[in-house]
Amino acid sequence: MDLWFSEYHQDGVKLSINVDREIVSCQSDYQNIALFDSKEFGRILTLDGQLINTEKDEFFYSEMMVHVPLAVQPTIKDVLVIGGCDGGVLRELEKYASIETIDVVELDEQAIQICQEYFPKNQETFSDERITLYFQDGLKFVRGKEDAYDLVIVDTANPFGVNESLFTREFYGNCYKALRAEGTLISQHANGFYEEDEEAFRHIRQRLTSVFPINKLYLSSVPSYAAGYLLFGYSAKTADPETDVQSEAWEKQAIRTRYYNTDVHRGAFCLPNYIKELL
Repeated sequence: MDLWFSEYHQDGVKLSINVDREIVSCQSDYQNIALFDSKEFGRILTLDGQLINTEKDEFFYSEMMVHVPLAVQPTIKDVLVIGGCDGGVLRELEKYASIETIDVVELDEQAIQICQEYFPKNQETFSDERITLYFQDGLKFVRGKEDAYDLVIVDTANPFGVNESLFTREFYGNCYKALRAEGTLISQHANGFYEEDEEAFRHIRQRLTSVFPINKLYLSSVPSYAAGYLLFGYSAKTADPETDVQSEAWEKQAIRTRYYNTDVHRGAFCLPNYIKELL
């Protein structure tokens, strides 16, 4: 039997991946969770029909969310991760002995349980002694937090459904308060390629620039994502990710990566003209 998973990017556009089998399909309290095995992309995680990651290319964006800020500010000690049920971002953070605490806030406990069971490469990430798990809404968690973190990473999908509150000005304002004087926020952006994404992109940028004094965009190739790439927001109180990157210090740590290096870091902030025009 020929099985395919299809994700619709627009009415006339979809990405289809030939899959061997469906491993999991269930409805949690918040969303539909499904896992598939495929020849080309390995194991695939989808939430509410949206492709979240694949074993084949998950490291592209996980590395870019983590190593970009750590190369700029190697003194980061306390980190907050909102989302990231698959554990990829945690895996990359755990490569830094200098990081002392990692708080993980995930609304859907069942999503983490399924990822722990079915993504063997990341099974151990949640058992690191530096990690504390909180199963609650990200916006509610950051409310009232002040000067608590050096880095906040928002590892969530597009700004719709259960994630919508994580793309509001209120949320970004609370993240600003939760960060210390030299703190940084890393967030996923819509890529601006399709018309619907362009509108979401503009709203996200407007909200972030109204809160943080430093805002830069950078991109990463992600073959399984819509348009083949993903945009990230680098929002900071003091550090500029282009001029303040400490390449030699990062390279001396000899951290093993498959996608990120300091050359990629510099190139990631070189944006194509059509994205610059959206700014």
